[in-house]
This record gives sequence, C-alpha cells and structure tokens, in this order.
Amino acid sequence: MSQRLHLVFGGELTDPQSTQFRDTDKIHMVGIFPNYETAFAAWKAEAQRTVDSAHTRYFIAHLHRLRDEEREVSPTEELGG
Repeated sequence: MSQRLHLVFGGELTDPQSTQFRDTDKIHMVGIFPNYETAFAAWKAEAQRTVDSAHTRYFIAHLHRLRDEEREVSPTEELGG
C-alpha cells in the first residue's frame, strides 16, 4: 500500500464562515502525519486547544491526493531532474 500523508494546519480566519486566513504568515503548521488516524488526533487536539476562539480553525489536507505517482511528470517536477 502506498503512503498516505496528511498535513494538519490552521490559524485565524477573516470570518468564521469562510476558509480565508487573516494572515498567511501566521498559519500554524501542526505537522505531516503518515495516516488519517494520527492526523485526525493532531487536528482534534489543536481544535480543542483553540475552542474558545471562534475565528481559529484547523484543517486536514490529504497530501496523497495532490499527486498521482503513476503518471509521468515533467522534469521541472522532479528534484534534480
């Protein structure tokens, strides 16, 4: 089975109903996790830690969905290639 990496990140939004960050320089990168279960645990911990801030929100990005390892890539996508 291929590795399925997940990124957990968050920060203060301009509006609680949007997904636009107030200041992208202040986005909190929690980390990259090897599976959804550990990413969810990290997301939940950060969400609970910031529960009193209605404008703060955390997300899980499915990094494995961003790239199809089976398709051929251009030289600019390959490091050193």
